[in-house]
Amino acid sequence: MTDLRRIMIVGAAGSGKSTLARMLGQRLGLPVYHMDRDVYWLPGWEERETADRIARVEKIAARDAWVFEGSFSQTYGTRASRADVLIWLDTPLALRLLRVVRRQIRHSGQTRPDMAEGCPEKVSMLPGFLWFMWRTARSSRRKARAVFKTMPRDRVRLTSARAVNAYVARLGA
Repeated sequence: MTDLRRIMIVGAAGSGKSTLARMLGQRLGLPVYHMDRDVYWLPGWEERETADRIARVEKIAARDAWVFEGSFSQTYGTRASRADVLIWLDTPLALRLLRVVRRQIRHSGQTRPDMAEGCPEKVSMLPGFLWFMWRTARSSRRKARAVFKTMPRDRVRLTSARAVNAYVARLGA
């Protein structure tokens, strides 16, 4: 497991993708890329054009080393074709909802480290985002499961914080 150079992390909102990416990047000395920060958003919560997002993903995926987290399903194939391992964070919806509420309250008025500059967390956005999570829970899981099943190399499905911590602890052991 210590020869990992390209790690793809997928999962629904609040599953812990950003946290795991930071942990792995630090543990393995790999650069970390966040879909929200490096691909998706411009300042002021403005979405990049789809073609620009895809080009950014392709540029990052072409690099020699990365931990790349995010669930832009249109680019699953691009990232999976280069990844040494795919990690799917398949955590329960109730836990994800709780994490998102805590995250938005904790970072209210601030931009998270894994978010694009100029995109501060706003508690007023919380109801809409929770509705989005509820509405897309099944489709998001279905898409992640599909790429997980087709991954030609190593793949790992983690369903709890305990499993995530155990996986990270095994790296480099």
